[in-house]
Amino acid sequence: MSIHYNQFRSLPEDPIVNGMVTLHQSIFGTSHNLITKMANKPEILIDIAMDDSIVMGYKIGYELDRYIFYSWLGGVDPEYRKQGIAEELMKRQHQTLKEHGYTVVQTKTMNRWRSMLILNIKNGFDVIDTYTDAKGLHKIILEKKL
Repeated sequence: MSIHYNQFRSLPEDPIVNGMVTLHQSIFGTSHNLITKMANKPEILIDIAMDDSIVMGYKIGYELDRYIFYSWLGGVDPEYRKQGIAEELMKRQHQTLKEHGYTVVQTKTMNRWRSMLILNIKNGFDVIDTYTDAKGLHKIILEKKL
């Protein structure tokens, strides 16, 4: 296995986007309008981990304002977990954000995604709020100063 990382400031070519959608579907159970949603995000940043042509993991975020970036979606294929891929994707995203002048990165998660919650906390995020959304799901808002 040879892991390589790529970063995109717009939607990548179709084979990569299709790999992201397939992986997103397998992790989250849906990929409803994911491509359209990505295409409509301001200043999107997409980090991808690949093994040859296979998308193993991804991290997608976008600008909330000139200084605040929202780390929106991400995941790693279960077959490739426990190898530091999610942490490396996060590290690469945060480095790019610093280089582009962002001072804060925010994200949201839920208790059911404990590994992501723990990863965020281990990497300097603070829990700043919680709320229950319209579907009755409890959300945890995290923020990190860059």
